[in-house]
Amino acid sequence: ENYMDDGSEFSPDQETLTDELSRAGFPQGEITKAFHWLEGLSILHEQEEVLVASSNPLAIRHYCVLEQEKINIECRNFMIRMEQIGVLEPRTREIVIDRMMALDVDEISMEQLRWIILLVLYNQPDQEQAYALLEDMVFDENQVHLH
Repeated sequence: ENYMDDGSEFSPDQETLTDELSRAGFPQGEITKAFHWLEGLSILHEQEEVLVASSNPLAIRHYCVLEQEKINIECRNFMIRMEQIGVLEPRTREIVIDRMMALDVDEISMEQLRWIILLVLYNQPDQEQAYALLEDMVFDENQVHLH
């Protein structure tokens, strides 16, 4: 395993990462899907003005049937809580929903949702505080529930 936390910048190219992941035992198809998913996330960040026509804080997000089938009520409630405490805003919520829908799974688990939110926030400028809050919640084993 390789860990880099000395503050230096390390930005391997896709081919290097693919080789490393293959050597670690990940199937090529899964690696390709992961890169496509991340590419989609990058594209969404560039198109942020398209994502949310109105960011009225009183607006209620309605989920279409396909979203409801894939994103269960527990996950939808978690996202509402994340908006209420300031971890998500309407724009980042829509990116999270898009990335959940892009996953090749029938139903999103809470663990998957937390990781998706972390990835989205990590890739957003000026979201360090929201990222840190969610990261603490995800990794703090003593955290039972939000107050």
